[in-house]
Amino acid sequence: MKTIYTSFEEAVKNIQDGSTIMVGGFGLVGIPENLILALVNSRVKHLTVISNNCGVDDWGLGLLLKNKQIDKMIGSYVGENKEFERQVLAGELEVELTPQGTLAERIRAGGAGIPAFYTPAGVGTPIAEAGEIRVFNDKEYLLQTALKADFSLIRAAVGDDAGNLVYNKTARNFNPMMAAAGKVTIAEVEQLVETGSIDPDHVHTPGIYVQAMIEGKQEKRIERLTVRQEI
Repeated sequence: MKTIYTSFEEAVKNIQDGSTIMVGGFGLVGIPENLILALVNSRVKHLTVISNNCGVDDWGLGLLLKNKQIDKMIGSYVGENKEFERQVLAGELEVELTPQGTLAERIRAGGAGIPAFYTPAGVGTPIAEAGEIRVFNDKEYLLQTALKADFSLIRAAVGDDAGNLVYNKTARNFNPMMAAAGKVTIAEVEQLVETGSIDPDHVHTPGIYVQAMIEGKQEKRIERLTVRQEI
């Protein structure tokens, strides 16, 4: 049995000022939106956040950004967030931009206990200016270090009492690798079931990577709605 919270505020109470947190999701898909809202209400500050992007201005991580609760953002995409852009240009937010595939691999490496790796991505760009370059088979590669976090906040469609998780379609983005890379992983699930209810062959994240869970209803907002014009 894992710790099962009934309050989102209770779930994030151990996240202190200055913590490094990973937050799953891609755009607004697969984000732990209720855990994020609880962090906003907690007023915790000086966070370092590792996530693909920073949500939008009025939802997701954009709410933490608007509250000035984030000091540093490690991600791959500025996205649709105008406040993110404003804070970066004003020097109010430290940003470490990383190629998306490299970001995913840095997180995966952190969860696998691999301290660093070499990749061709970024060679010959400003990203590589202060980095270590080595040549393998006549090709240059850039050293990238792994990423870990004090807490990983992730989102799944279904979870059982033992912490086993199943993601729904594209919500299976950064969530599985972040679950492994956090010292404490808290999973927000849409449906909590008894252990044994999930077919072992369908488990995406084994329960060994999850320390706590909470069930919650999702709004599932759309980042940018596009519809076909009527003819």
